Amino acid sequence: MPTIIWVRGWRVFFYANEGHEPIHVHARKGDTECKFWLLMDIYDVEEAWSYRLTPALRREIRRIIFDHFDYIVDEWNRFFGVSGDEDN
Repeated sequence: MPTIIWVRGWRVFFYANEGHEPIHVHARKGDTECKFWLLMDIYDVEEAWSYRLTPALRREIRRIIFDHFDYIVDEWNRFFGVSGDEDN
């Protein structure tokens, strides 16, 4: 489970065996966990699922993902060996 960033108590990561899926991240803070797809074509994120994610925590993690969007994409591509010219 490569960790991409730690921000405000959030651990943002992905699982090493998920390279066949589109770019996404998992995030965990305390007993809260969620997964968000990164929609590169429209520069947006979409919640895939969540556990104990309050509206305030949802806003917080979405902001963190947006603030680090390009870095997350770069780390995903680096880890899974995707060149920058390919679509995800």
